[in-house]
Order: sequence, then structure tokens, then C-alpha cells
Amino acid sequence: MRILVVDDDAPSVKMISFLLREEGYTVLTASNGPAALDIVEREAPDLVILDVMMPHMDGLEVCRRIRRTMQVPILILSAKGETADRVVGLDVGADDYLSKPFDPTELLARVRAVLRRAEAFGFGDSDAGFLTVGNFRLDPVGNKVFMPSGKVAELTPIEFRLLHYLVRNAGRILSHDQVLDNVWGYGYDGYANQIAVYMRRLRSKIEVDPNNPTCLLTVRGLGYKFDAETA
Repeated sequence: MRILVVDDDAPSVKMISFLLREEGYTVLTASNGPAALDIVEREAPDLVILDVMMPHMDGLEVCRRIRRTMQVPILILSAKGETADRVVGLDVGADDYLSKPFDPTELLARVRAVLRRAEAFGFGDSDAGFLTVGNFRLDPVGNKVFMPSGKVAELTPIEFRLLHYLVRNAGRILSHDQVLDNVWGYGYDGYANQIAVYMRRLRSKIEVDPNNPTCLLTVRGLGYKFDAETA
């Protein structure tokens, strides 16, 4: 596995690179956004670890530009750890967001989790990764869902993983903890209403009437489910 580390702080790059190499990863590095975009295009890394605060082009803009053309997993690192900052990072297309300072073991755990999820969701060129339930068809390569109306909704990586997990378990009620463990991939300690926020976003994109959902359901006191009977 090849991982690109993007940060203008040389000591941080050195530390992260050492941790990754000790785990057996091949490490590529870049100190700015334009250089990172060039490496992503030329080398096609398996994961990008991206700092936010960089001169000229910040990490959020780098993430946006990468997402225009490819679905390489992206882990954002930032000294900004407020909920709003995390939401912005995930909304521009990051797969995960880790606040600085961080414990090295947590960084490595998140790297493994992001790579496992990328493998599980079958990023690649094969049509075999498509998932169809009812009249919904999910495309894991493009993070898109083809809907009964004929419209196509483009989702963020987090939105897609949430929908994919619900659709894969259509008809089953999934608890809050099950969703967190399977969508975020580890014992994630996010904000309390995180899943509800993403469910509302998904409903706004795929439900005919988001205020009266028929497919993406919240089961009060139990969890969430995708109703295949109405899909």
C-alpha cells in the first residue's frame, strides 16, 4: 500500500512517515497542494493523509480537486477539531478527519480502517461492485445512487457508506452502535446526533418527500433501517 502524506510542516511529515513505514507502508510526501495533486495523478496512491492548514492551497481545496476526478481514500489532519470543522472536512469529500495533536496508535488505527473500507466498497473499474435493491442502484466507484425516478444523486463518501450499509441490510433495524462501527469503522466518538444529521442529508437527496421518508427510516428507540418494500 502506498500512502501520500501532505503537510508543509517537515517534522510532522517525518514523524507520520516513520510511523507508516514501520507498519510496512510505502510513503510518498508533498509539502503543498499543487505538488500533492501532481503526485496523486502520477502515482495513484492508495490513501492520502492531508493536512488542512497549508499556504497557497489549503487541504480542503486539495480534497475538493481530488474528488473531481477520483475516489482515492482521504484522511484529513487538522488542528481545528471543532464539530463544524469536522463536518466541513467530511462534506468536501474526506473519508475521515483526525484532530491534532493525535495519538500515533489512533492515526494508524484510522489508516487501517480507511483502507479496509476502501477495499470493502470495491473502488475500481468493475461493475461487480454495484449494489441493487428494489429500484435503487448504488455505484461505489462514483459514490452515486441511481434512483427510481431516473435521477442520479452524488453522495459524499460518508453518505455513500451509510446508504450502502443500510441498503446491504435492507429490512433490518440497525442500532446506533452498529451503524457507527460499520460506517466509520472503529469505536468512533463523534457528536451525539451525527447519524441523524447524515440521515437527513441522505433523505434530502433520495427521498421524494424528505420530511416523510418511505425508504430511509428511523425506528424510534431502536435505530435505523432501509425499507426495501418501498424502494
